[in-house]
Parts: sequence; structure tokens; C-alpha cells
Amino acid sequence: MARGRRRKKWEPERGVVGELDRRGRAILPAGEGGRPREARVDGALPGESVELLRAEREGQNDAARTVQVFEPAATRVEARCRHYGLCGGCSLMHMDHDAQIAFKQALLLADFAEHGVTPERVLPALRGPAFGYRRRARLGAKLVPKKGKVLVGFREKDRRFVADLSGCEVLASPANPAQGNDPDSLIPALAVLIESLSVASRTPQIEVSVGDDELALVFRVLDPPSEADLERLRAFEAERGVRVFLQPGGLDTVAPLDPARGDLLHYSLPEFDVKIGFRPTDFVQVNAPLNRAMISRAVELLELEPGHRVLDLFCGLGNFSLPIARHAGHVVGIEGDAALIERARANAAANGMTNLSFEQRDLYQEPAALEWPTGPFDRVLLDPPRSGAAGIVEHFEAIAAKRVVYVACSPETLARDAASLISRHGYRLLAAGVMDMFPHTAHVESIAVFER
Repeated sequence: MARGRRRKKWEPERGVVGELDRRGRAILPAGEGGRPREARVDGALPGESVELLRAEREGQNDAARTVQVFEPAATRVEARCRHYGLCGGCSLMHMDHDAQIAFKQALLLADFAEHGVTPERVLPALRGPAFGYRRRARLGAKLVPKKGKVLVGFREKDRRFVADLSGCEVLASPANPAQGNDPDSLIPALAVLIESLSVASRTPQIEVSVGDDELALVFRVLDPPSEADLERLRAFEAERGVRVFLQPGGLDTVAPLDPARGDLLHYSLPEFDVKIGFRPTDFVQVNAPLNRAMISRAVELLELEPGHRVLDLFCGLGNFSLPIARHAGHVVGIEGDAALIERARANAAANGMTNLSFEQRDLYQEPAALEWPTGPFDRVLLDPPRSGAAGIVEHFEAIAAKRVVYVACSPETLARDAASLISRHGYRLLAAGVMDMFPHTAHVESIAVFER
């Protein structure tokens, strides 16, 4: 019988770490501490002398964690969260917030430089609250008989287990939450609730979604809840003032426990007199205050005039489309998800706006096969997923926009697409900068404006 591969046992070692990698881990060069392989050390900061423990091989390097810090960096701070280091929800809470933003800005500029691109101006970073900002989260749930309870939380850093959380410093609450719906009360209450269900071992996940004044919980249930389970869920919904949804299968199976209350939450954009409706599982920007600031900056960078025609690519629910339409002649929103297109249309109607149209298109088709809306357009707003918009950028000649604002969740693909806009279509990169959408993580959100 073949034997399973035995996990390597590492010994603690000491070394002085260097710069951070893209994930915010400090690099211990090969040869430091007598080891032949480079280590990426979670929890360490540049220049620190640390004791570390290698955990696993990771390509040509080793992943490692900090055991003890002997000489702390000036940018080190005490993590505010009592679960930090175990929970995988945050990775940079040991770093001063200003230093986090500087790290992200440096990553963005380095990615531009790698593609031979330099912005004419670096925008000041957009920032918002560092805590209590996260209005969307996917929490794991696990019945652990040996511990005699249900664990609820994000995954642990090694991703194998659910972290046993008693609260969370980054989860948001509604503006006027019912008593006890702050994360420090809600997470333990969820654990007790699931433990009381007959399907406790078959309820692996809860999606948390926060609107302006409501909180929704989507329970993934792999087996049908009993009538007694449903009564407990209804009681929890009433006591906590939350909205409970059940998901027995794919996203199309998500349904409210109380159909009479409907399935929409809402968030407002007061600067533009806009209110957006969304389902708890829809994509929305995770940080509500930062989202408002981001939209304001995008509208400012577009330099809109009343007669402008604007193309909003990857428009989703209309998060940018509706605010832009307050300052432009007409906005055309394009999105691949048919359900989001329907909600964007409904949002425009609910806000009494008639100068928008929305079309469903697969924006990742071959550009030649893509049926583009009739141009030209004066302005373009791009907000693609992490893979970027390489194929779409190739087609920009037909769009003929003088100014383009690109919102990116990956600085690497933004830099790649920026090089194409400049070399193939004659745009200049007027300005770019980061937006602190995910404080205490290594995620980099950025915005750039191009003109020709």
C-alpha cells in the first residue's frame, strides 16, 4: 500500500526580512537563517528581525508565519482584532493604516512601470473608515462535535478550518441596527441558532449583506430545514430585525423566508439623489462609504457635460450609471448578467430617470463578434472584474471616446490595459491612484483617467 506523503516538520528560525510581496508578506531572502529557499513571511514587516516558522512549500519559495518580533518596524501597530493572526479575513492589521495605503500605491505604480507607463499625476488615495466598513461577507459555519458547538467565522489563514469568531472588527452594521446586530453580538448568536437546527451539520455558510437600514442573512442549506427549524429561523428574524433567506441550491434558489417582505435591500447615494436596490447575493462594492467617494471621484474625472453620451461597461446594478446620468445627456450600460440588467432598469425607473438604457452583452466575447451599441460616445466608464478588459480595449477605436475612466480591482490588469490604450489608441494616462476599498487586506482597488 502506498503511503501518504508526510508533512515536513520545520524548525523555528530567525532572520531579518525585506520588502513585501503582493500579498503583504515580508520576504526572507534565500540564505538568511541558513535556509536555501526564500520565505514569504506572514505577519512581518520590512526590516524586522523575527522568529519565523515555515509552513509549506509554495512553488520556488516557502510560506511562513511570524512567531515573534525582536525588532519591530516603525510602521507596526497592535492589531485591534482579538482573532487577528488566526482568522484569514484580514492580513495587514499589524501595519499602520497610512503604511498600508502607501504599500498599495507603490504596487500600482510598480505595475505601471513594468508596462512602460507613467501617470502624469498620482491621485491622492481615496480612504474611508478603517473598521466597520464591510457590508458583504461570506461566513463559514461548521458543527464540531469535539468542541460541542458550531463555529461561525471566516476561514482560518490556512483555509482548512472555520475560525471560531466571537466578533469582527471590519463587518458593518446597518445605520440603525436592531438591538444586538453589531458583529460582536450577531456572530455568536448565529452559532447558537445554527446549533439549534436539525440541519446544523448541513448549513455550511451564511452570506451577510448590509443595506442602509437592513441586514440580510442568506443561509446555505444542503438539506431541507424541518418545520421546527423554520420556526426558529422566523423567531430569529423577528427578534433581531433581520431578513432571513434560504439557499438550497444555486444562486437562483435564494428566496426570502418571508416572501411578503420582498427580496431587495437598498443603499443610497445622497450626492446624486439616487437609491439602488439589490438582492443579498448581488455584487455590490463591499465598502459603502468608499463606494460613495469612488463614484464622486469617477464623475469628477469624467468631466461630464449635459449633452454627453456615456458608455458604462460592466455596469452591474447601475452603481455608476445612475449617478453619471444625473450629469450627462444619456448613459448606455452594458452588463453580461441578465438579472443585473433587469435590476439596473428597475433602479433607473424607481429613481424616475429616463436618460438611461441597459443592454445585456457578454463583454468577454471575441471583440469582432461583439455587437456594440451605436456610437460614438463622449465618455466611457470601465469597471471590469480582475481579469481586466484587454479584448474590449482593442475595440476602443469604434467607441471614439475622448475620455475614459477605468476602475480596477487588479492593478496588474489595469497596467496592461493602460499600455494598450496608450500604444494602440493614442490615449494619455492623465492620473491614477488607489482607493482603500479593503482596509487591512492586500487587495488593491484603483482608478485611472485617460484622454486623447
